[in-house]
Amino acid sequence: MKVAIYPGTFDPITYGHLDIIDRATRLFDRIIVTVARNPAKQPLFSVDERVFMIRQCVDELEAASRIEVESFEGLIVDYARSKKAVAIIRGLRAVSDFEYEFQMALVNRQLSEGIATVFLMPHEHYTYLNSSIVREVALFGGDVSNFVPPLVASLLKKKFQQKNQN
Repeated sequence: MKVAIYPGTFDPITYGHLDIIDRATRLFDRIIVTVARNPAKQPLFSVDERVFMIRQCVDELEAASRIEVESFEGLIVDYARSKKAVAIIRGLRAVSDFEYEFQMALVNRQLSEGIATVFLMPHEHYTYLNSSIVREVALFGGDVSNFVPPLVASLLKKKFQQKNQN
C-alpha cells in the first residue's frame, strides 16, 4: 500500500487544497492530510478546528475512505516515516512557489532519502488561490463561496464576527 502525506497549515482549507487531495488519491492508495502545528505561525483557526473542517470536506470526495486527517508537530519526514509513507505531496500554484518547495524537498531528501516529494498542480481555476487571500476576503465580509466549501465559508464568517465583537 502506497501512503502519501499531504502536510500544510490549511488555515482554512480551500478548493485548491481539495483538488490536490483528489489528484493525490489517483496516485496513492492512502492519503494522510496532516495539519501542521507550527509555533511560528498565528493561525486563525485552532488545530482542532482545522482538522474538523478538513474531515468534513474530504468526506465529500469520491475517495473519502482512503483519506485520513490528523495533526503533527515536528519534522514532516519523521512523521512520514512513522506512517510508513513513501511520499510527501506538495502543491505548486505558480513558479514563485517552486523555489521554496524545491529547497524543502532537497532538505527532506537529505533527512530521509526514502521519502519522495511529489509536486502536484491544482486545476487552473485554483492557481491564484491561497488561504491568506481567503482569510483577507472573509475579514472584509467578501463572498468566499467560490474559494472554499460552504462549511468553511460559514465558519470563516462566524470566526470574524466573534473577533469583531471582542
